[in-house]
Amino acid sequence: MTDKLKTEGGFTYAEAGEGPTIIVLHGLMGALSNFGATFNYFSNNGFKVLIPELPLYSLPLIKTNVKNLAAFLKDFLEYKEIDNAILLGNSLGGHIALYFTKHYPEKVKALILTGSSGLYEKAMGDSFPKRGNYEYIEQKAQQVFYDPKTATKELVDDVYETVNDRMKALKTLSIAKSAIRHNMANDLLHMQQPACLIWGKQDGVTPPEVAEDFNKLLPNSDLFWIDKCGHAAMMEKPEEFNTILHNWLTSGNI
Repeated sequence: MTDKLKTEGGFTYAEAGEGPTIIVLHGLMGALSNFGATFNYFSNNGFKVLIPELPLYSLPLIKTNVKNLAAFLKDFLEYKEIDNAILLGNSLGGHIALYFTKHYPEKVKALILTGSSGLYEKAMGDSFPKRGNYEYIEQKAQQVFYDPKTATKELVDDVYETVNDRMKALKTLSIAKSAIRHNMANDLLHMQQPACLIWGKQDGVTPPEVAEDFNKLLPNSDLFWIDKCGHAAMMEKPEEFNTILHNWLTSGNI
């Protein structure tokens, strides 16, 4: 997917395909590559797919929050001259999609949430990960998935680097705290867009009851489960994830 990356207009993003536009929003500890299989599948099957690199660590600390990440998304859509899009978000990315939908409903054609925050989530631990302890970081990263091997050394290295960079660690905490402040429970009832919820049955970060609450509160949602799967279904079970989503998108839901 790196060959599809471009930097222009102050944005770094991947783009491919033609058709209805899907904007993919990655999570707090997630990379664009987490959605590689989804990006490739849908850009080759009748959709335009864009994955912007969220400015998690480039905004000023005081502006590092869900509100300003949603504002970034608005700026990105305006730059790309996209009036209406399908938003697909994992974890924090789902939360940004929800906050954006609350404020700009006319710009959102449909919502796809997988392991989304916005109602409740468990952090990587009871406190912020211990800096300097690689084994601890590795263990916590593995717990995000049903199959610990999904947490590659590259992924663990990225998380380790983040929590050991003082400013990145502060900004990570700032985003996490803003996610708690911006609970979306009272807003979901007003979101009339079709919503597809794809959840790992063994998600330990946003557990199954979170998916059930999203499904109850969103007026026009469908919930799909993937077994033997944790917090990042598009990484751990990409073929099953893509099949569920493709069927939903092409079955008259949007």
